[in-house]
Amino acid sequence: MLEDRDYMRQPDYGQQRISLTVALLIVNVIIFIIECVTCGYPPIFGENNYFALSLNGIKHGYLWQLLTFQFMHAGLLHILFNSWTIYVFGREIEARLGAKKFLIIYFCGGIIGGLLEMIGAFFWPSHFGTSVVGASAGGMALIASFAVFYAEEPLTIFLYFFPITMRAKYFAWGLGCLSVLCILFPSSIFTMLFGGNVANGAHLGGILTGLFLARQFSRGDWHWPQWKFPSRREKPREFAAAGKDKKSFWPTTEDLSDDEFLKNEVDPILDKISAHGIQSLTARERQILEKARSKMTKQ
Repeated sequence: MLEDRDYMRQPDYGQQRISLTVALLIVNVIIFIIECVTCGYPPIFGENNYFALSLNGIKHGYLWQLLTFQFMHAGLLHILFNSWTIYVFGREIEARLGAKKFLIIYFCGGIIGGLLEMIGAFFWPSHFGTSVVGASAGGMALIASFAVFYAEEPLTIFLYFFPITMRAKYFAWGLGCLSVLCILFPSSIFTMLFGGNVANGAHLGGILTGLFLARQFSRGDWHWPQWKFPSRREKPREFAAAGKDKKSFWPTTEDLSDDEFLKNEVDPILDKISAHGIQSLTARERQILEKARSKMTKQ
């Protein structure tokens, strides 16, 4: 019954809580202020810093750096840009998936991004940095997750003050390709314009983590992907049938049953309305509500 669904029940106004996205931003600001007071401005983090992620620290067993570096920033513009990223995309992911999964995506993106940067620094030091701070890897994971759930949503970004509008999925892939190019060509004019003094390995790790986790969460309950090896006696699949059965990496509402559509698409939107108001909905979310209304009137 519809009245049994969570979004049809009366909200408990006595348990209003602060968004974890906002709480995360507050913690980052507090830590940045502490950095400026103790280290001066701009803060300088060397190889011997106990909390900034560094290859030297990992070699000495300071594994906590994979978490602490995500709360540290090298300057005002650094923390402002990362805070904007977390606020814009984090609110959407938290509203859709809930606080727990939002934190999993964010911190796993930061940890795996940091690990990728350190692995690169160990094997290819001329193309990777040896010391990293900032929340950008986790922010990249949020951007990638947003692109999975809202692939066709138009985003407007400013490239050297010139506005460029593109769909979210192209924005995510563009950031991934940019990170790869900047890793491969660290001394090129292209890198100087778009990726200088940036932990591109951490960005790439965050993007890949966000894509993977969001894809898993979009299927409903968490499960690890299963790899099935074909039998030698198995007949080869026809190319036409394979093309017909193949699903896009970006999940669509057409792939879902009615119950999955309500659970995975409509429920998060209604939760978002409850938390932030109907004015917070994007154009795509309004279209999904219209589609849900049509489905219910036909039943």
